[in-house]
Amino acid sequence: MKLLPAILIALMLAQAHAAHAEPSAISTLAGQWAVDVSRLPIPAEVRPRSVTLTFAEAAGGRLATRVEVVDAAGAISYAESVAELNGSPVAVKGNLEADTAAAAMPAPGVLIMQLARSGVPGSTRVYTVAADRKSMIETAANFGDDGRPFMRTNYFSRLR
Repeated sequence: MKLLPAILIALMLAQAHAAHAEPSAISTLAGQWAVDVSRLPIPAEVRPRSVTLTFAEAAGGRLATRVEVVDAAGAISYAESVAELNGSPVAVKGNLEADTAAAAMPAPGVLIMQLARSGVPGSTRVYTVAADRKSMIETAANFGDDGRPFMRTNYFSRLR
C-alpha cells in the first residue's frame, strides 16, 4: 500500500518536470534571420547590402533583439534591446530608427514590437515565423510624411 502513494508522487513530479521543460515561446524566434534585400521596395542602388535580425532568450524569459544593417556603402548600423514580453517600454541602444521599444508575443512564433524615437511613435512590427521555422515575415506599419498610414512586408530566412 505504501508503494502506490510513492508511485503517484513520482508520476506527478515527472509530469511537473516535463511541463517545465517545454520550450519557451521565444524559442520559435531564437536565432539569426536575414532579410531578402532583393525584395525591399527601394531602388537597388540604395538598398542595404544586408539586414540581419537576431533574437535570443535573455535572463528572466526576456527577449534580446539585435538588428544590424550594412548599407549600400558598407557602413554598419545597429539597434539592440532586451525586453519583457508584456508591452513595457525599454531602451534601445544603437543608431537606427528607435530609442524605445515595447514587445509582446500573443502566440508562439508571433512577435509584436512597437518602436518610438524621442517620444514620437514610430513603426509597429509584427513578426510571424513560418510553421517550418525556416522563414519569417515582418509586417511593418507606419505613417508617411503626409500622415497617411502604410504597411510594408519584409521576408526573412533563418541563418541559424
